[in-house]
Amino acid sequence: MRALLRTVLRAFVRITGRPAGPHITRYVMYARLGELAAQLPQTASTSVLSISHSADLCEVLGLDRAKVQEANHPDVTVLDLPFADESFDYVISDQVLEHVEGDPFLAVAETLRVVRPGGFVVHTTCFMNPVHGSPGDFWRFTPQALSLLVGDKADVVESGAWGNPFVWMVAALGLRYTPVPHARWHPLHRVATSNNVDWPVVTWIVARKR
Repeated sequence: MRALLRTVLRAFVRITGRPAGPHITRYVMYARLGELAAQLPQTASTSVLSISHSADLCEVLGLDRAKVQEANHPDVTVLDLPFADESFDYVISDQVLEHVEGDPFLAVAETLRVVRPGGFVVHTTCFMNPVHGSPGDFWRFTPQALSLLVGDKADVVESGAWGNPFVWMVAALGLRYTPVPHARWHPLHRVATSNNVDWPVVTWIVARKR
């Protein structure tokens, strides 16, 4: 039965005839971050620090034309970034904070240290998610926890979350990483856009440095 449902849903993906977006745990989060980013200042000289292979998030944020500096694990640790104070306009990390083998307060403080006043940090992370490596899995953060990590060093633009219990039914069918069609009638789209505040799967924060 599970194999049949998986086959049917994958067939639905093919016959929609419409473009598809990210997979189910990214669909709403990336759309929301794109909306927020459209309201944030950017120039031709905007500089971005991408933490641990988060450069793809630049496209989501409309920063794909910005000057991007990558700081990737294991060569660089977010706990001790090798950059001067106030070096960047944006610092971004995508599903990184849960993997920090150390003090997450220090990690976020480091990202804020290297951002110029008026610049932004953008962090996404997971909350309800199976334990996973890359290379270790140490933390989970609610939206309130992400705001706590930022503290009084920045003003929170948004600390948000998305999720619902049906996500794991989709995962059980082997469809977690199937791109979600941009079609409201599609079962994957319906699950991907349903949000239950008591079931956050992914969380994020956008904050402006004071």
